[in-house]
Amino acid sequence: MSYTGCLRAASLLGLALSLWHGTAAFAGPPAIRIATTAFTENGKLALSGIPYRVQQEGWLEQELQKRGVKLEWFPVTGDTGATINEAFASGRIDFASYGDLPSVILNAGGVRTQVVVPAGRGTDLFLLVAPGSTATSIRDLKGKRISIHHGRPWELGLLHLIEDNKLSPKDFKLVNMDIKPGAAALATGAVDALFVLNGYQLEDKGVGRIIWTSKGLPERKMRAELWGRRDFTQANGALTELVATAWIKAQYWAAQDANRELVIKDGTRPGVADSVVRRVYDDPSLAWKDRWSPLFDDVVVRHYRDVSSFARQQKLIRKDIAAEELLEPRFVAAALKNLGLGAYWTAQTAPVKK
Repeated sequence: MSYTGCLRAASLLGLALSLWHGTAAFAGPPAIRIATTAFTENGKLALSGIPYRVQQEGWLEQELQKRGVKLEWFPVTGDTGATINEAFASGRIDFASYGDLPSVILNAGGVRTQVVVPAGRGTDLFLLVAPGSTATSIRDLKGKRISIHHGRPWELGLLHLIEDNKLSPKDFKLVNMDIKPGAAALATGAVDALFVLNGYQLEDKGVGRIIWTSKGLPERKMRAELWGRRDFTQANGALTELVATAWIKAQYWAAQDANRELVIKDGTRPGVADSVVRRVYDDPSLAWKDRWSPLFDDVVVRHYRDVSSFARQQKLIRKDIAAEELLEPRFVAAALKNLGLGAYWTAQTAPVKK
């Protein structure tokens, strides 16, 4: 082939590669994969909460189909944090609805994710003692054994409770146990107290007596949000906005008083008693609609500052992570505007520590 022919061939090859790259750039991903906690229902893994509403409504799946993108759910049971972190790290998922502390640990390890939609006002934490105990506050437990699962999101709540009472972790014997063995240890007297989620179920079963809860304390709750892999959200802004919009549509639906009973019924699907679910949601200090707020307000920002600081102090991470790096509010802002909900929820301010 002549020199001119080689140049022409090279030019045609360059044009073909340019066209291929241009097509690939606009093609987008073939699927969006969302991980969330799950439970077994009728022999199959099932979703609950806001992800369940998104799944059942079908709006997100339909909108993605219009763009040639599939919606794939990644249900997780067991050690949710570790499983979802591994899935993010290996690129098997693009979004996940899960807790605050595992997310901070993941980011400190170099896998960058961000909160795409804050999930309301958090989950309450509980301190229980044996039914026959005379303790009425954590001050009465100095020198005693408290079961807490180290490294799980609710450990921060216990340390906050200790700090709020002008005490130190060294004032207690903190025993590292997951919830089920911790509950068994409390029932048999192997520990004197238990710090957990979902304390009402344990109290109803006679395992323990609740002496403290985070109700009425938005800055002391555990949080779980919708997180997105940063490289994905940056490269696929329009698709990420669709996911955020679907989440906010679901949170807005849950925020309606007319749907309260349906929300409670959904809470019983994993086998939780109706009376327990109602007590979980019974909080005079928190308006029903505010429970589902997706706003990136002061409560959210301060919470992630606390989580990052806690993870560093406990040597769960080796470097500081700024809370602002973990939060990406632009998708919520766009979704609220598109849905006409810009004034529906009110931002809250976290109480200043004394």
